[in-house]
Amino acid sequence: MSNTNHSDIIELDVRTDEMLVNMGPQHPSTHGVLRLVLRTDGEVVSEVVPHIGYLHRCAEKIGENLTPRQFVPYTDRMDYLAGMNMNLGWSLAVEKLLNYDLPEKVRHTRVIIAELNRIASHLVGMGTYGLDLGTFSPFLYAFREREKILDLLEWVCGARLTYSYITPGGVTADLPSDWIDKCRQFLDQFEPQIPDYHTLLTTNAIFIKRTAGIGIMSADMAIAYGCSGPVLRGSGVDHDLRRDGEPRYRSMYKGYDFEVIVEKNGSYPNDQVYPAVPEEAILGDCWHRFYVRMLEVIQAIKLIRQGMDFYQEASGDWGTPIKLSAKLPQGETYLETECPRGQMGFYVVSDGGDSIPRRARARSSCFSNLSVVEELCRGGLIADIPAIVGSLDIVMGEIDR
Repeated sequence: MSNTNHSDIIELDVRTDEMLVNMGPQHPSTHGVLRLVLRTDGEVVSEVVPHIGYLHRCAEKIGENLTPRQFVPYTDRMDYLAGMNMNLGWSLAVEKLLNYDLPEKVRHTRVIIAELNRIASHLVGMGTYGLDLGTFSPFLYAFREREKILDLLEWVCGARLTYSYITPGGVTADLPSDWIDKCRQFLDQFEPQIPDYHTLLTTNAIFIKRTAGIGIMSADMAIAYGCSGPVLRGSGVDHDLRRDGEPRYRSMYKGYDFEVIVEKNGSYPNDQVYPAVPEEAILGDCWHRFYVRMLEVIQAIKLIRQGMDFYQEASGDWGTPIKLSAKLPQGETYLETECPRGQMGFYVVSDGGDSIPRRARARSSCFSNLSVVEELCRGGLIADIPAIVGSLDIVMGEIDR
């Protein structure tokens, strides 16, 4: 490990033969199918070529042979750590094509569920990032709390990973009675646990040594590669679709009070409460990408608490999911939502002839976020590669659809 970045020149006291080294897919940071081919000179990496593997689902093509409601389960599998957020993006895109308006209660239900899944996803990102860097305890702490969130989601829809709960037209069922009370109990118990994560990782000297100043991505680089989500905001770009997206999605958060997590003038909104940025950290490095996710968990808790208050006062019901055979109007639509890993967009085209889209496409954040790996890793050390790749928090289902 070293606190070098791609622009530094590493002096070699011993020259070695150039080698090609395969990293992954077994490494924890490569999440199943990703293989990195490294060209190295000793410990220094001169080139990284990602091979994204195959998950063989052809989800988008399947979407051109199913009705929108039948396609919802396939969106779960695009990001299996944030299935609710995937359901939401697809549902909103279809509703935009149908010009479908929703009851007030559905809006708040979706906010609660989507933000709850965002916390679960960020917990996995945080815990597995610890594994990438050689520490196991954060993984156990993170999954202990994630299990409680999955209990809540299972209570809502009967599933723990692939939910198919949010669907075009609303949600598949109302929140169970007493669910709100149980969710409040969870948040009351979970929020005081968060300082433990900062003790384990954020302020841990070894963690800072492994992440601060490593894999620095400037704001211009992040924008040029089309990065989004915490990866983009970790570079200091103040952009979040929940605040800056198109009206149909942005209006879902209308009336909610939350902050977009991004460093301004050397500090974050919450670092008066949580640890401040260490001196070793440089904006855009691995530490900042990790820290943005940690603070976004706080904002998600804030949104869920507001959502539950709004839900209990809201009128209407849990919506009317569109019929399986509902005919789509002629036209095309595209809509992006802010998922835990960044912007997820769905494109739907209908010729107006029947209930099956003519075209169904997805634009994923992880594909763009992964594309920057080669530039981030070039000139670094082999030991820094897991730290850089892990900081991007990729899910391969988004990349190979």
